Amino acid sequence: MPCAVKISESVYWVGAQDWSVRNFHGYTTESGTSYNAFLVMDEKITLIDTVKEPFREEMLARIASVVDPSKIEYFISNHAEMDHSGAIPFVLEKIKPKKIFASVNGVKALQKHFEGIEPLTAVKNGERLSLGKMDISFVETKLLHWPDSMFSYLHGEEILFSQDAFGMHLATSQLFDDENDPHVLKSEAATYYANILLPLSELVKKCLDAYASMGLNPKIVAPDHGPLWRSKISDIFSWYREWSEQKPEKRALLVYDTMWGSTAKIANSIAEGIVSTGVPVKILPISSSHRSIIATEAMLSGAIVIGSPTINNMLFPTVADTICYLRGLKPKNKIGTAFGSYGWSGESVKQLSEFLKAIGAELLPPEGMSVKFVPNKEELAASYELGRSVGARLLEICK
Repeated sequence: MPCAVKISESVYWVGAQDWSVRNFHGYTTESGTSYNAFLVMDEKITLIDTVKEPFREEMLARIASVVDPSKIEYFISNHAEMDHSGAIPFVLEKIKPKKIFASVNGVKALQKHFEGIEPLTAVKNGERLSLGKMDISFVETKLLHWPDSMFSYLHGEEILFSQDAFGMHLATSQLFDDENDPHVLKSEAATYYANILLPLSELVKKCLDAYASMGLNPKIVAPDHGPLWRSKISDIFSWYREWSEQKPEKRALLVYDTMWGSTAKIANSIAEGIVSTGVPVKILPISSSHRSIIATEAMLSGAIVIGSPTINNMLFPTVADTICYLRGLKPKNKIGTAFGSYGWSGESVKQLSEFLKAIGAELLPPEGMSVKFVPNKEELAASYELGRSVGARLLEICK
């Protein structure tokens, strides 16, 4: 029988681990994920967030291992996305809380998601709610990453319930950060940031600044996905600061697909040129690399080098998919170049250069490198020199 996990004197984790999920709206989740929900035991017993709808019975069983679910009086929704709100109709039917709290935009979102939902109460930024012995205060975090998003802070036990911020898609039986491999935590947190929060980096910086000004000192940061932070809270905050600033890193990403191997030959020569300057390069052939892994490397790299053959006057379909995804994530402060092989018309390099321009990358050279059919020795030598120019420019920027 599923049981709750006590995380502090008065708070229990009552969520669910999803070991089997492998896709999260286009983002590959090879490590699964969790849907974290929390039960606060005070005079007003409170449930914070729910779980994805298929895990509703598991959540209820965890709650029942602590208290009769019908004794829950308050429910707080920090974020209306369905992986956190999906079990709300079930909660309302089984628990019947006296009040449901959400941000102003959260109330609107929940009303749209679940027709007839009652009784909703909108809370404002800085508002404080008494649970009896302890208070919860609410911090609006609009567009981090939905308009309704907010944090809830439990005073007394100093727990920050941060909804999707500071989380990761990682299913684990070890609930706290210090029980998990720190390298896995940073890798998964980076992947999550790159694929979810990167286009909102300016708002992340503002949120971090606003949060710092409040003088809160949480003992636990409890996101809605992944392990809870209790030992390395400063690490996750500093990582978010670093990723939100998007400063160029001394590393290059080379991503491409190939039809008959010619674009791959150019890619390898460019990579050799980059490496010769002392800049490490990550080569991700799209045929064997998921777009969300590419997005993470793009965030962490100061240079993006991307190649495609031309087919039907267009990009290779896998490359088109990848740049569509990257363009939406808006990586900034990059240098880059485009390359590719063609047989007839050769539009791919121009289209890739337009993508790099669209994300504000500095192009080296502006026209990229286009080779007809199979590259010869001179063209491969030129590819190598192109790589050297990318590496040299990145070293200049990262001084």
